[in-house]
Amino acid sequence: MPMNDTYTLSAPSRAEVDALDGFTLLEFGTAWCGHCRAAQPLLSSAMAERDIRHLKIEDGPGRALGRSFRVKLWPTLILMRQGEELGRVVRPTNGHAIEELLSQTDSSATG
Repeated sequence: MPMNDTYTLSAPSRAEVDALDGFTLLEFGTAWCGHCRAAQPLLSSAMAERDIRHLKIEDGPGRALGRSFRVKLWPTLILMRQGEELGRVVRPTNGHAIEELLSQTDSSATG
């Protein structure tokens, strides 16, 4: 699955996210956030060789999905599998942190 380029305003519910099969990378942020923009090339590189569902969710006050994950800083990347949070990276400044998070999908890609 390719990486999404645009933050969506229409976020799924927490129950819908928890019901997703397989690995899902949630990305919370906004298009105007400098930290979010700086992380995009790092994220793109890390996602290039992986087949992971990527949900790019615009976050902000009153956004239920971000609050359910206690997101405070952008971007926040959360790796999920079968409704369970496997790990998260907040405001990555290098590709290593993202690669380490996504490497969890390599060793347990049994789906």
